[in-house]
Amino acid sequence: EVQLVESGGGLVQPGGSLRLSCAASGFTFNDCAMAWVRQAPGKGLEWVSTQSNGNGGTTRYADSVQGRFTITRDNGKNTLYLQMNTLKPEDTAVYYCAKKAQSMSYSNDAWGQGTQVTVSS
Repeated sequence: EVQLVESGGGLVQPGGSLRLSCAASGFTFNDCAMAWVRQAPGKGLEWVSTQSNGNGGTTRYADSVQGRFTITRDNGKNTLYLQMNTLKPEDTAVYYCAKKAQSMSYSNDAWGQGTQVTVSS
């Protein structure tokens, strides 16, 4: 059974940082591209970032987070990360990790339960 468990969310002041983690199990993590998606209150899902399978050498970011967020993966620990710096109130959302069936061009086929990030003074 595929499982994705996010952690690391919380309340942070504007300008602060958080690192989200996504522990994966039930599939061959190294074989799958991974992504982060978020949903702000009252809004739809917004893609945040994607990282390629294998060594994760290819990454892509939404314009809204480019230069502030960094996606990484540790295949030895079956864990995906999202380092979020210079956080803004508009980054407030539930953050979900998602796996793709294989490479970055595939659709997301499994999701975690999400972790809440609140950016507020």
